[in-house]
Amino acid sequence: MGQPFLREDLRRQWGEADLFERVFGLEGEVYRAIANRRTLRFETGGRAYFAKLHGRSGWGEILKNLVTLRLPVVSARNEFEACRYLAEQGIRAPVVAAYGARGWNPARRESFIVCDALEGFTSLEDLAAGWEAAPPTPLQKRRLVMGVARFARAFHGVGMIHRDFYICHLLAEQAAWAAGRVELAVLDLHRARIFRRIPTRWLARDLAALLFSTLDLPLDRRAWYRFLRVYRGQPLRKTLSEEGAFWMAVERRALALYRKGVRKGYVQGRYAP
Repeated sequence: MGQPFLREDLRRQWGEADLFERVFGLEGEVYRAIANRRTLRFETGGRAYFAKLHGRSGWGEILKNLVTLRLPVVSARNEFEACRYLAEQGIRAPVVAAYGARGWNPARRESFIVCDALEGFTSLEDLAAGWEAAPPTPLQKRRLVMGVARFARAFHGVGMIHRDFYICHLLAEQAAWAAGRVELAVLDLHRARIFRRIPTRWLARDLAALLFSTLDLPLDRRAWYRFLRVYRGQPLRKTLSEEGAFWMAVERRALALYRKGVRKGYVQGRYAP
């Protein structure tokens, strides 16, 4: 399972205590608790961190994922490797402060990752939630669309697929946004995969998820075309001519996700295709 990693600042705080006992015994503000995973924010030594704890999955959970054609997440290793890889590539993501995994049996494996909290950031979902009360200017919308396109291009350009590439997992630096700049980061990389060359179907899924998560926002068709132009780094006409079938498939998948969201009640239902 590899050697555990513990950065020096946490080593000074925690000493030589058993790392798994220390991390799994952490107390803090719980942000998410589902199945065998728990995410919490805690502070120590005057700094804030997020810990994601992966308990034992059990064969039932693993088989349920496989039956639905989803790769089961049984360890924090994906997120550990993704965060460190993105740091090497100069793409902003949570910085790893600690990691560990134990157990060869995937159903009984336990693991954790601790990252620095991304302070001074807000998710794009939360940013857009305030648009009803304080609508953005056309310039702000344009900047944001182009910023997301540049970030997505860089993210996919290094061979990374998120697998949950929704705007709730993209964060904007608040100080930069207030100054008229778009500086983004990405989080929740526990399902991410790194490819030497990204398969088309995986890329389409990521882009469809991104499009789906914007459909309830006050963005028109021109915003999507602007995204395509910046994401591909070439004239829109050339992109649609050479890749029309691919982008139509992305839109179909996004609309299918949206219709499912309407049925299940987790989208607002404002979008009318």
